[in-house]
Amino acid sequence: MSKFIINPHFRLHEWVAEEKGYFKAQGLDYEFRKVFDTHKTPNKFGAYQSFEKGRDTNVSCACHWTVNVAASTGHGKLYADAYSLSPAAVFVPPESPIKTPEDLRGVPISVGYQSGSHYSTIQALEQYMPMKDIKLSFSDGILFGRLENLVDRKVPAAAVFSGPYYFLEQLGFRKIIDSTFMMATMLNGDPDPEDVKKYFQALRLAQRDIDLRPELYTHYYKREFPERFHAQMDTRRWGPGERIVFEPYT
Repeated sequence: MSKFIINPHFRLHEWVAEEKGYFKAQGLDYEFRKVFDTHKTPNKFGAYQSFEKGRDTNVSCACHWTVNVAASTGHGKLYADAYSLSPAAVFVPPESPIKTPEDLRGVPISVGYQSGSHYSTIQALEQYMPMKDIKLSFSDGILFGRLENLVDRKVPAAAVFSGPYYFLEQLGFRKIIDSTFMMATMLNGDPDPEDVKKYFQALRLAQRDIDLRPELYTHYYKREFPERFHAQMDTRRWGPGERIVFEPYT
């Protein structure tokens, strides 16, 4: 029987489940693959494009908009028995003159193309301004590309989630508006349903541990961060990040 291939997605759960032996206790023969190094990608290449190109893992995650569209066009199967939520927001440098959501009118905001940050930024800002005044930039890569460019002051604003959200808060960057980043799971390559069940049972156990003592596990954020930031990261100050909701995705 082939291994169950897992693509971690900027969250703590897989690392906690591995540390605690939950995958093995469930009898899952697994391996992690495609843990990104810098998360930089070319302009207008986002989560949907990665599904279109093909992912060689059995389970991976992306924003629920993208997973829905990718699954509906035959690029995988949406797992409908759980979804997850992550803290997300638009940030600007501490010295920026931007203080309120209205100040973002016409300002290029770095987001991932056809990814959760793309859609959630529009959703958050449409209550403050017409669509024509919401200016998005897709040229700065996905999550860590945007983070690096904002830290280096190459962009005026960026939408981030999970670990980068906490990192920018730690560095004193200003949060302008929170948004909802909802994610779904994509199954690829016709994995054994029993393996999928074992995988999610292990994550459920990990969720329990994260809820109880997140400070014991936030150090795992470093596993997926660019090395250039490691010396600056004080993950003791960071929150639990993404939370899996074990409810049907309707």
